[in-house]
Amino acid sequence: MPSRLAGVTGIYFDLDDTLCTYWAAARSGLKEAYRLHAADSADQLIKHWAAAFRELLANIHSEEWYGRYLKSGDEPRTEVIRRSFHRLGVTDEELIQRVSESYKTIRNRKLELFPGAIEVLTRLKTQFPLGLITNGPADIQRMEIDRLQIEGYFDEIFIEGELGFGKPEPEVFKRAAVAMGKPAHELLFVGNSYHHDIEPAIAMGWKTVWVRRESDVPPSASSSLETIPAGGAEPDAIIQELRELPPLLA
Repeated sequence: MPSRLAGVTGIYFDLDDTLCTYWAAARSGLKEAYRLHAADSADQLIKHWAAAFRELLANIHSEEWYGRYLKSGDEPRTEVIRRSFHRLGVTDEELIQRVSESYKTIRNRKLELFPGAIEVLTRLKTQFPLGLITNGPADIQRMEIDRLQIEGYFDEIFIEGELGFGKPEPEVFKRAAVAMGKPAHELLFVGNSYHHDIEPAIAMGWKTVWVRRESDVPPSASSSLETIPAGGAEPDAIIQELRELPPLLA
């Protein structure tokens, strides 16, 4: 039986929690930062951080926040930390800034590629043009790309903070297709988010592979993995680790 991925001539990847361990690094960084500076309240603060993160995320595209968010992750990160402390009645701004900086430092230090990422990128780079489409502030995403030393694998890189908009906006996928010079039906998107990666790519006529790991749960979320909503389009393949991808394209 022919592979559902037959005919792919170009591949784009998501970055956070597809190629690298962003949420695991964030979860670990939060715990260490709170325990370092506010040990007695650390567990409470982590719970309050999750609620504060969801609260700010709901308004991140507002006029108040989106422009600042696109340029730098510093203000949103510190604001969530601030709100977590305020929920305990703590307004010590110096403490809030220390925790925010510690969290940033520890999170960035713990960021790493998933097993097999370099092996897969190296192999696919010899067969296909590769691209990266990633959401997030410009400074954070560029830092991650540099720290992980992966820029050289990609012919095209699209970052929300640099574009001024991000996934799941159709325009992101339109620009990515034009940049690679490929028709939509020959492009593959590999990502970990159904809502931001898989669903919009399918809507644009791309093929899709959903990377769905058991560990892929943000510290702001419940313990359940994302699922396909009722009536939602199915990806062409679902994998649990990146090493499963090349055989699907053979």
